[in-house]
Amino acid sequence: MKTHILVTGGAGFVGSTMVDKLIEDENNFVVVVDNLATGNVKRLPSKKKTNWRFVKCDVNSYRDIAAIMTSHNFDYVFHYAAVVGVKRTLENPVAVLNDINGFKYLLDLCKNTGVKRIFFSSSSEVYGEPFEHPQNEMTTPLNSRLPYAVVKNVGEAFLRSYKQEYNLDYTIFRFFNTYGPKQSSDFVMTRFIKAALDNKKITIYGDGLQTRTFCYRDDNVDACARAMYENLHLNDTVNIGSDFEITVLDLAKLIIKITGSKSEIVHLPALEEGDMTRRKPDVAKMKKLLGRELITIEDGIRKTIESGQYNF
Repeated sequence: MKTHILVTGGAGFVGSTMVDKLIEDENNFVVVVDNLATGNVKRLPSKKKTNWRFVKCDVNSYRDIAAIMTSHNFDYVFHYAAVVGVKRTLENPVAVLNDINGFKYLLDLCKNTGVKRIFFSSSSEVYGEPFEHPQNEMTTPLNSRLPYAVVKNVGEAFLRSYKQEYNLDYTIFRFFNTYGPKQSSDFVMTRFIKAALDNKKITIYGDGLQTRTFCYRDDNVDACARAMYENLHLNDTVNIGSDFEITVLDLAKLIIKITGSKSEIVHLPALEEGDMTRRKPDVAKMKKLLGRELITIEDGIRKTIESGQYNF
C-alpha cells in the first residue's frame, strides 16, 4: 500500500526539493499543490516519475484545499506554502497575514481526514534579534514583531493547540537560510552567485558585517524526510540550518573567489527593519537526524553553480 503525502508550496524552492526526495521512494505517492504566486512549474519533477501529481491550488482558499484533502487519504502533510522573503513579506504584510487562514483550513482538514502527522516549515525569523547564540529551539525567546515571523509563530501555536485538543501530531522545522539549485534569484546566495558569474556589482545592505548561516538544500530535505521515515521528533521543534557562521560581506568575497569573478562589492543603505545582526542555530537535533557531516558552504556553492539552476 502506498503512503500518500501532500506537499503544499511544492513548486517553491524547498518544497520542490522535498518532492524530489519523497518520490525517490516508489512506495510514496505525492500530491503537489501550489498557487504559483512565487512557485514555478519548472521546479517540478520529471514526467518520467509517475508517483506524483500537481494541482494548482491556493491553500488559503478553503474550497481549493478542501477539494484536495477530501479526495485523497493523506498519511502525511508537509506544509511549505507561504509568502517568503524578508523584502517581499515587508512589502505585502496583508498577504502574509492571509497565510493564517491556510493554517486553520489545513489543520481542520487534517484532523477530519485522518492525517497522521503534519510537518510545518517555520522560520528562523521567529527568533527576531536573538539574545542567545546559538539559537536553541527550547530556550531562545521568540521576539520578532515582523508580520512574517508573527504568522509563523501563530502557525506553531496552532499546531500545539490542535495536538492538545484533537491529538493531531506535528513536527515544526525552523528553517534558517537554505540555498541550492532551483532557488529564486532574489535571495542573497543566488543573487550573489548570479551577479558574480555575470561580473556585475554585488550589492550589500549596510556594512555587510551581519552574520548568517547557509544550509545546502540536500541537508535540509534529508533531515526533514528522515524525521518522517524514522518517526523522529514527534510533537517537537527542530532547527534546520548550518552552524557555520559567516558575514554577508565575507560570503560575497567567497563567491567572488570561487567563481573567479571580477565583480565589485557595493554597499547600499542598511534596511530599516528585518535585517537581523546575527543568525546561528543550534543544530544538534538536525545533525543527529542526518547522521553525517553537513555539506560545506564551499561545496554547496559549487554544486549550485554546476547545476545551472540558480535563476528561477
